[in-house]
Amino acid sequence: MTLRGLRNTSLCILATALAAVARAEVTNPPPDNLNLRYANGIAAIAEDHIITVDDVRREIGPLIPEIQKQSRNEQEFNEKLEALQEDVIQNLIDRVLIVKDFYKDEKRKVPASYIDNQLAETIITQFDGDRSKFLAYLRSRGISQKDYRKEVEEDMIYGYMRQQQSKSASTISPVKIETYYNENKERFYQEDSVHLRLIQLARGADDTDETLKTKADDVMNQLKAGADFGDLARKYSQDSRKGKGGDWGWQRRSDLRKEFSDVIFALKKGEHSEPLIMPEGAFVLFVEDRKYAGVQPLDEVRPEIEHTLVQQGSRQATERWLERLRRNAYIKHF
Repeated sequence: MTLRGLRNTSLCILATALAAVARAEVTNPPPDNLNLRYANGIAAIAEDHIITVDDVRREIGPLIPEIQKQSRNEQEFNEKLEALQEDVIQNLIDRVLIVKDFYKDEKRKVPASYIDNQLAETIITQFDGDRSKFLAYLRSRGISQKDYRKEVEEDMIYGYMRQQQSKSASTISPVKIETYYNENKERFYQEDSVHLRLIQLARGADDTDETLKTKADDVMNQLKAGADFGDLARKYSQDSRKGKGGDWGWQRRSDLRKEFSDVIFALKKGEHSEPLIMPEGAFVLFVEDRKYAGVQPLDEVRPEIEHTLVQQGSRQATERWLERLRRNAYIKHF
């Protein structure tokens, strides 16, 4: 059976490894102690595949700077690094088992053209289209083009198989959605909020409250004559959202300064305020839409719940699948 759609599968592991090599040329990350931990250079064995220290190092290399940022001291860094190493080793083991599971069906294969296309794309995106850089990378790792081609094929298989497991959990029944909603209503409580538009007339050096009010009254007269608020904002407003018609999106009561919230939350959908004269200028506020405090109706949050349940189901299905593969495999950690 030929796999369809593999051409567009994301090669996360490949990209990570390449990024690690690129970073290694310009940075000098702290020691990972992998050579001390695995004196024989072997981190694990999965079936007949040896996972080496270099395999692990290529995966963790790009992630070390982020761990450094998150760590408050050397001890915390070492703890995070060790946990990351364990995760990487497990992922590399799972990759071997997933590829083996794929090939249990002898009819399955990855079309050679898919691998050729991915190799060509990799040379363009990771090596600036320079084949000599690509070959230098292979030499730095001590692998042949055939070995690398096999890595690409296995990466495609890995991505495809995990994607298939995720798809198996993508159908969520309405009953499950309603049950989740009823059991987690507190998660869907919303504060008072308004979809806010505003016009700001900035106070000039010579402006008084009276001159500002005169300018604002001109805008108000146009509003009362039926002019569109967004058009007036684009014409007159002097705030950062002028180009968007003064659109500030959804704002909760707690997001706004009290002088604004007291006014805006007294308005209904489609209403605008009288000019507010403030030290920084004059403001006219408009309620594009309004949501009142309370638990959101099920229909409003249904897509959010479905997304959550799909993610949960995907994780659970994938973990059950991996546990089955692990139980039936030869795995040795060092």
